[in-house]
Amino acid sequence: MQPTTRTAYERYLPWRPWVEAGIFAAILASNAVGNTVTTWIDLNRSQPGRVPLWEPAVWEGSSAILWAVLIPLIAGFTRRWPTHWDNWRQRLPLHVAASVAVSLAHVLGMVGLRVLAYRSQGVDYDFGPWPRELFYEYLKDVRSYAGIVLIIELYRLLLRRLQGEASFLAAPDDAPAVESVERPDRFLVRKLGREFLVAAGDIEWLQASGNYVNLRVRGHDYPLRSTIAGIEARLDPARFLRIHRSYMVNLDRLASIEPLDTGDARVHLDDGTVLPASRRYRAGLRERLGEA
Repeated sequence: MQPTTRTAYERYLPWRPWVEAGIFAAILASNAVGNTVTTWIDLNRSQPGRVPLWEPAVWEGSSAILWAVLIPLIAGFTRRWPTHWDNWRQRLPLHVAASVAVSLAHVLGMVGLRVLAYRSQGVDYDFGPWPRELFYEYLKDVRSYAGIVLIIELYRLLLRRLQGEASFLAAPDDAPAVESVERPDRFLVRKLGREFLVAAGDIEWLQASGNYVNLRVRGHDYPLRSTIAGIEARLDPARFLRIHRSYMVNLDRLASIEPLDTGDARVHLDDGTVLPASRRYRAGLRERLGEA
């Protein structure tokens, strides 16, 4: 048996957490150091020797620490409510509200850190008039928030291009459809400028992920823009079954079911994959297997 050549996406996956954390850490650290030095130089031009280096270091360092905490939360938020070209107008009010919440958390957190840092030096920290300073900080934070969201969404778009994106086959404009569009037998997959068809029967299982459903096909995941309920209605119910609010399985791939004390179960597939089956769907699974 010849070894399978791994794709660029598969080779990248083990490094993904380190690369993602490393990129944001490098950006935050370099930005904090650069701003610390330039701020200290600017202040000492007008007040030579009166502003010690540790003060701008505390200002910029506290801001960087809070962004390091907030960026994973922003990533989770955008994963739950992803933004695309076709929905950005609907998402805009949500992002405005999120930017306000992020800015408040950023300001309150960094002011708290600065107060602690200044007390350690035996002095008090004065943030200034809160209404004015909150508005000033929001004007900066909303740009940072928008930049972070843009970077995250562009990065995810790149990953989907490397991974390959699935879509439903559209009906032709000038001829009858070769197969049912409402219950497709095949899906169109685009990957790095190439297009190929995937048979519905080759799908091993499906997992909901935000506004996407990942189709597992021969060890590869292809995200499809849909909800799990939406695709459930279009797949053959004789072949595919919902086993969890986030999972569907191809019954032809099923090897065994492992009951759990909680009333839930684990579904074992023929390739060794283990998927969760919730008690809500377990009865339907047992009924279907009893019919087979």
